[in-house]
Amino acid sequence: MALVWLSDEAWRVIEPHLPKNQPGAKRADDRRVISGILHVLKVGCRWCDCPADYGPPTTIYNRFNRWSRRGFWVKLLDALVQTGAVTKSTAIDATYVKAQRAAFGGKGGSSQAIGRSRSGWTTKVHALTDVIGRPYALMLTPGNVSDVKAAPALLERAGRMRYLLGDKGYDADRLRRSLREAGAKPVIPGRRNRKRAIRYDQERYRGRHLIESAFCRLKDFRRVATRYDKLAANFLSGVALATVFAFRL
Repeated sequence: MALVWLSDEAWRVIEPHLPKNQPGAKRADDRRVISGILHVLKVGCRWCDCPADYGPPTTIYNRFNRWSRRGFWVKLLDALVQTGAVTKSTAIDATYVKAQRAAFGGKGGSSQAIGRSRSGWTTKVHALTDVIGRPYALMLTPGNVSDVKAAPALLERAGRMRYLLGDKGYDADRLRRSLREAGAKPVIPGRRNRKRAIRYDQERYRGRHLIESAFCRLKDFRRVATRYDKLAANFLSGVALATVFAFRL
């Protein structure tokens, strides 16, 4: 597979957000190293198999891991979102990611956002997308956590919106009530077992396909489509960086 390199335009966008005046020895070339990280995310190879064109694989992995611990990759997405998210109409959804054997055994004594679901051991990536289908908020849970239970924590990062588009997995009276109290209109169909039919804007609901397309685009990055990272923070960092590269650069 061809090597992945940051274009001049992409580099101009992210370079101002990189850490500056860090103590210690001078860093290896940021542009080359970040290109190497993106290559690993895109092709799904092991860090040790990162091509030598990007420099030593240990440098590539250590940069990703160190900045992941600092939350830099998620903060980078947040910084770029603030310059252009259009959240008048927001869609919410989640997708399963299968956890491979290498993803188990993370330190810390927690589940690291891995749980048993109908698809086996999985992680769920929850996302909010703006009016043109760009993810602007991300969250991980174990695969056995329902969408509607995860929604309140994710929606705290939604900001002001007029409409929330969601599938039947978000059909809950409590969620609908909280959205209306916040001045947002739920565009969510009702479940089949409801005694009274739910009325919703079916024309606007057609726009929900954009978040499905966003997940498909993110899963073009093989280390997003399948989880190998032991730590939830590192996997979330990879999803955030893939989101930056796919939708903001």
